[in-house]
Amino acid sequence: MAKPREPAPIVFARRIVSPLRNFLNTRAKGGLLLMFVAAAALVWANSPWGDSYEQLLHTELSLSFANHTFSMGLLHWIDDALMAVFFFTVGLEIKREVLAGELSSPRQAALPIAAAIGGCVVPALVYLALNLGAPTLHGWGIPMATDIAFALGMLSLLGGRVPLWLVVFLTALAIVDDLIAVVVIALFYTAQIHVDALMIAAGLTIVVVVMNARDVRGPMKYLAVGTALWFAMHASGIHATIAGVIMGLLIPASPRKDHRRFADDVNNAVNHFKAAVSPGAMPVNRRQQEALHAIHKAVIDVDSPSHRLEHALHPTVSYVIIPLFALANAGVAVSMGEVGDALLRPTGIGVGLGLLLGKPLGILGASWLALKSGFAQMPAGGKWSYLLGASILGGIGFTMSLFITGLAFSDPSYVADAKIGILAGSIVAALVGLGVLHAVLPSESEVRDQAAQPHA
Repeated sequence: MAKPREPAPIVFARRIVSPLRNFLNTRAKGGLLLMFVAAAALVWANSPWGDSYEQLLHTELSLSFANHTFSMGLLHWIDDALMAVFFFTVGLEIKREVLAGELSSPRQAALPIAAAIGGCVVPALVYLALNLGAPTLHGWGIPMATDIAFALGMLSLLGGRVPLWLVVFLTALAIVDDLIAVVVIALFYTAQIHVDALMIAAGLTIVVVVMNARDVRGPMKYLAVGTALWFAMHASGIHATIAGVIMGLLIPASPRKDHRRFADDVNNAVNHFKAAVSPGAMPVNRRQQEALHAIHKAVIDVDSPSHRLEHALHPTVSYVIIPLFALANAGVAVSMGEVGDALLRPTGIGVGLGLLLGKPLGILGASWLALKSGFAQMPAGGKWSYLLGASILGGIGFTMSLFITGLAFSDPSYVADAKIGILAGSIVAALVGLGVLHAVLPSESEVRDQAAQPHA
């Protein structure tokens, strides 16, 4: 018996939701890998082979071209160069969400934007309150960020019990969170500005703007200018990863063809392909090749360069770059007694409580104000208990918090205290947030029963 065809609205909705679920699934799996790698880094740093961990991170690697040599330790290559690719995808995500995602509609964007602002301001205030008068005051930016990969990894453990709106809310919140973190890094974590290099970086940025305006689409051209921009940013004193964000925001995001024209061109090419079929001939002939090339060109023209790059880079970022960053930055050689001492010092307790208490208080408080004022609206099916669990997961500040730690402090003792605060706050936030959501979300059987009920 033939399977009944689904109604057109359901087919359309499935086509919209499936790519989103695939994207979130990549992030969730990357978050689980991130947890494993972070644990491995801690074990390695505290093992009898801990010296090899430090030696590996400080191995000098050089890049030579013409008569110039550019040399950095492995840790800096990971933090400055590979993380530029991560920040590039952050720029792509921000642009996508603003143009066509959860941040494209003021009513949709209001709640995650308000939650993100509250979730950045309150943790910083908690840290400042606990570090007033201390030389570690400059670390106030460390507990501001949410690690979306880690958070989605936690959500994935709950399976189909998690409503899609909650995943989208947490993702949009983290993207706004990343944007705020980028601005904070550029404005407050730049030690010294070299104006000549900064002017070169500004000129290269203008070049990218002109390339976008003239509809230049070749990825290699953007790679060449982006590489030059990275070197200029590195020389300017502004952290080089900001070059990645700039490039991500300026990559063309509009398709050359609309969906209707794409469908017409593909239908015409398919008809030409069918008309050119030769009976019994296996290889495609010249006319069929022309039709295939036309289909290939139509596919490229209907998909924007920013979307193609984001789709292509996410697996590499999630499964290679972020795990390498975690391996290089999460290894802290400490004893259990030192962990307790670190969490009693201003840096450790400021970061830990900023993530564990400041984040959920800021997210929930700002969400409540936005909803009560009418500035935002609760998503359909939304519940405060669900938001509570998500806001606690927002206290997982792993990747960006570790990144800002390296910018905020040069003293190894402060760095160690901050990393211990990050790890402790993030682990407790992950476990508590997971426990809250496990308690308040419907069971798997309830979700199946709801899905089986006929809709009006």
